[in-house]
Amino acid sequence: MAWGQQQGGRGEGKRRGRPNVAERLEAGELSVEAAGELARESVLRALTAAPKSRAELARSLARKGFPEHVVEPVLDRFEEVRLVDDAEYAEMIVRTRHSEKGQARRAISAELRRRGVDTETAAEALEQIDADDERIAAAELARKHVARTRGLDRDKRVRRAVGSLSRKGHNPSVAFAAVKDALAAEGDEGAVDELDDVVLDD
Repeated sequence: MAWGQQQGGRGEGKRRGRPNVAERLEAGELSVEAAGELARESVLRALTAAPKSRAELARSLARKGFPEHVVEPVLDRFEEVRLVDDAEYAEMIVRTRHSEKGQARRAISAELRRRGVDTETAAEALEQIDADDERIAAAELARKHVARTRGLDRDKRVRRAVGSLSRKGHNPSVAFAAVKDALAAEGDEGAVDELDDVVLDD
């Protein structure tokens, strides 16, 4: 198979003058052991740059032309020594996305799926966050957003704040309540009184 034609056909065609690993194996130019060593080096470089899930590493190796029978034993070994650990990786993603970005479980769950973390592992990692945690995060996001938009048209402030929280995975009702509380704390009682109509008319 030509360079980059795996994993959905990304990068159709092969780079001129540079056959991929699968082609070199088939031609007898590279042994399975040597291909495995190249794969190990590639994984180490990737992990040095940033933690990654097993699926992300497998996709990266496939794009570089490594066949599955070379990739799987290499990744198995990395898992054995826990240099690749999807459970730990998922917990890290959940922790950082929630504490640093205020994301809710829905948004984080979607990211874990994109990164190839299986459903069961993702669900266990997401247990770190409960409904109270999400309300606290939503309240902080709403407070910051309301503070940044002070002086703008009231309707725009509300829509932007609720929309921002929703994009971070917060349930509309949680986002609504957080924005309402933030406006009340600011002293804009008129905004609080009209908030229901503003949001429902959006």
